[in-house]
Amino acid sequence: MRVTNAVASRKRRKRVLRQARGFRGSRSKLIRQAYNAVDRAMAMAYVGRKQKKRQYRRLWTARINAACRSRGMSYSDFMHGIKLANLELNRKVLSNLAIEDEAAFGQIVDQARQALSRASK
Repeated sequence: MRVTNAVASRKRRKRVLRQARGFRGSRSKLIRQAYNAVDRAMAMAYVGRKQKKRQYRRLWTARINAACRSRGMSYSDFMHGIKLANLELNRKVLSNLAIEDEAAFGQIVDQARQALSRASK
């Protein structure tokens, strides 16, 4: 009698086809195309998770830059001033402050400006 390992093979194929649901055409129906499509989708998802972090950081930087410039300060000077003032706030928090609490962000800008002026003397 021939051993085919049918149960495990069927389980593996069903798992791949379940992951390929929503793909167009034969990519969601035929196992060979599904393997390729799912492998590629997993690779792209991995890359996308890394890109998402970069994209959020760029968004936060753009928001902080806009808020700083409306207060007469450049982004690079602001970030340098924050470091000199020993304020440990990350870009995500600064971005939220710039949007939701403009008064608090204005105080942070003033502190950064004072730290820069102290450092330049």
